[in-house]
Amino acid sequence: MKHTLIIAALLSAGMVHAATGPEFDAKRLSQDVKVLSSDKFEGRGPNTAGETLTVDYLVQQFKAAGLQPGGDPVKGKPGERSWTQDVPLGRFEIKGPVALSVRDAKGTHALRQGDDLAVRASMSGSKLVDFKDAPLVFVGYGVTAPERKWDDFKGVDLKGKLAVVLINDPDFETGQGEFGGKAMTYYGRWTYKFEEMARRGALGTIIVHETAPASYGWATVKNSNTNVMYDIVRKNPAEAHAPVEAWIQRDLAADLFKRGGQDFEALKKLAQTRDFKPVQLKDVTLSGKYAVDAQVITSKNVAARVVGASRPDDTVIYSGHWDHLGVGLPDAKGDKIYNGAVDNGTGLAAMLELARAYGKAPKPARSVLFLAVTAEEKGLLGSEYYASYPLYPLATTVGVINMDALSPYGVSRNFTISGSAKLDLLDQLVAKARQWNLAYSPDPKPEAGYFFRSDHFPFAKRGVPAFSYGSGNDWVDGGIAAGKKSEQAYTTDNYHQPSDEWSAKWQFTGMAHDLGMLYSLGRDLADGKSWPNWASDAEFRAARDKSASDRK
Repeated sequence: MKHTLIIAALLSAGMVHAATGPEFDAKRLSQDVKVLSSDKFEGRGPNTAGETLTVDYLVQQFKAAGLQPGGDPVKGKPGERSWTQDVPLGRFEIKGPVALSVRDAKGTHALRQGDDLAVRASMSGSKLVDFKDAPLVFVGYGVTAPERKWDDFKGVDLKGKLAVVLINDPDFETGQGEFGGKAMTYYGRWTYKFEEMARRGALGTIIVHETAPASYGWATVKNSNTNVMYDIVRKNPAEAHAPVEAWIQRDLAADLFKRGGQDFEALKKLAQTRDFKPVQLKDVTLSGKYAVDAQVITSKNVAARVVGASRPDDTVIYSGHWDHLGVGLPDAKGDKIYNGAVDNGTGLAAMLELARAYGKAPKPARSVLFLAVTAEEKGLLGSEYYASYPLYPLATTVGVINMDALSPYGVSRNFTISGSAKLDLLDQLVAKARQWNLAYSPDPKPEAGYFFRSDHFPFAKRGVPAFSYGSGNDWVDGGIAAGKKSEQAYTTDNYHQPSDEWSAKWQFTGMAHDLGMLYSLGRDLADGKSWPNWASDAEFRAARDKSASDRK
């Protein structure tokens, strides 16, 4: 209670000051989010005027904070670096109308892009996607998991066919089974579904959307999949992407199953067992035609650095994505700018405040890198590129603290991280949090697969200790009821929608408070000599241990 009263006394000044660290300014956090999510920045889409404005703003703020450029080496100038890392990306956009229709025993019926299906611009290399009367084959959850003795395909040939697949894992509804219960595995992610069907040579993948297992509503699916798509540049794109990648409304899918002589719910229940076998919908086919404009563009990761005083080759990373969805389909009010205030204006503002604190403080022993990555919304592409082509070796990267979609409201009594990873870095964070009267609450929705949905993941899967920090939901003012109500309202009404806009009502005092802890954790790592690792039974431990000889 005493701690809460002290915080309350500081709020009127817009400052939160840790007992042993720098001040973090709630008003400055608000201003950074306001600027970065303004209509002028056009939703911060990669390869747009919004990207230029965003990168320029971040560089300007990092310079003012006293940091050094930490990006690509400058050609012809040994030892010098730029403020950015070039990230080549494939850019894919549907041009012109999307013609979609379904044919059954009673005739042909037109379908609507965005309302019935959300069809993505093809990233397979096809400039024109044109298919007629493609068979629909239900493949359950679309999982091949030999280690779990699980095979949803049973040898079915998907060439020339559209695979209809459920989102999440077979365990999602029952909470029990071979996939760890409610917590989502990578097999449950939509990225895995698309990848697996491409590996099997399918014409395409159609994911059945259901709000609970997807963890978001149809508006999010529509807005995320009907605008410009991006991917890393691939030598053989068809190996990773089938020509057709789409989502379908659950009720429409159930209707198509019925027209094909099948019961959707009964088949879904069967798909939760090893006995499931693929089922082709009888006399139901899909046709489609749409043109795709494909280009290669260069986006930017922004990299600012505090060079370590005695161990400069060791690196602690604070990360967060700068991009959002840009300009897309209008909402009911006609708004087409997806401002991304919470997602991820908040993470950027947090990063800038941390950079200001490091810029004023004495240099740490190790280097600290502030990494604002591109194209997270397109599949973690900026962080994937950095992890594939790191500016500083991953073997000597101490850890990654990622910040994505933080709460702009008041102080909380708790915090969380994405997923349920077991790692020393989390243990250190939990211990540190006690000094800030913050208790660790495990990911409340591990079934949503957030661990695979933030920019720490490309580092984690290569063995680097990494987590994505999540604001708490047990608010000092209003408790868990208020926190959960706010989370639900954001997910339903604002996530990946034009309404994710800055509000003058946001206090930002919770972020300012939590940043004291994240600064202190990063500072301990940067001033120390320890090398956090994953738990002995964690799936990323082996990858980290392979590079053990590179760490002193």
